[in-house]
Amino acid sequence: MGKRVMFYLLTNILVLTTIVIVWSLLTTFTELGSFQGAGGINYGTLMIFSIIVGFTGSFISLAMSRWMAKKMMKVRVLDPNGPLSAHERDIVEKVHRLSRAAGLMHMPEVGIYNSKEVNAFATGPSKKRSLVAVSSGLITVMDDDAVEGVIAHEVAHVANGDMVTMTLLQGVINTFVVFLSRIAAIVVSRFVRDELRWIVQFAAIIIFQILFSILGSIVVSAYSRYREFHADQGGADLAGRDKMAHALRSLKAHVNRATVNDRTDDSAIQTMKISGKGGVMRLFASHPELDERIARLEQR
Repeated sequence: MGKRVMFYLLTNILVLTTIVIVWSLLTTFTELGSFQGAGGINYGTLMIFSIIVGFTGSFISLAMSRWMAKKMMKVRVLDPNGPLSAHERDIVEKVHRLSRAAGLMHMPEVGIYNSKEVNAFATGPSKKRSLVAVSSGLITVMDDDAVEGVIAHEVAHVANGDMVTMTLLQGVINTFVVFLSRIAAIVVSRFVRDELRWIVQFAAIIIFQILFSILGSIVVSAYSRYREFHADQGGADLAGRDKMAHALRSLKAHVNRATVNDRTDDSAIQTMKISGKGGVMRLFASHPELDERIARLEQR
């Protein structure tokens, strides 16, 4: 389930860094790219530039999210009108039935990717162009009720428009990332000789931007954890509270079995082991602990 956030954050950092590199190269020999004048830094112009670049980067990342997920996970999209196996048709029917129950006017694309992990994710730039994908491991390991609970959770993400609201939040964070990285780079460049100033400033912008983007991902991850509770509740409304709780308990049981079998080094298990992060790394977790999610769901 954390893949939705992971793909988006990775794409955003790559897109934002690419935009800034291209801009810096295009303005190498002009005053336009320095945002400095006789009176010092032009903060107003820099802020306008940061807003434009920040939100452009986040919306490009959103537009690429579905395509990126398909390519990275090698998702095989299931054609509802094509030849499908019994398991595949059952998955498509579940997604479509739950999507209609959620009030979606356009059915999400449904896909399967080949992996032993027990996982699923939803992504896409809008409710009209969304994707719900499940792993082959999820279909193999989980029973029918648990699978329905997981799919209901992902459909709830689509119905809630979580990717769009995350994009707006990311745009604000990107704005501050671009703004602060430029200021920090300008300050650092003042401590070197004039002939090295542009090179140092260019390198510092990239370094500070990646650093601040990673720090900004803490905010996005916190928002993601908050929205997971809402998606759990949405999944309970769509599939039934018992199925949603059963799905979460099944995920927990699978994580525990994986830990006992000493498979925690598997990246697929790390994706699902959302209760296994401790210390500072918990700040970057896209999901709350499973025990907390189960408790919240049962309390409601």
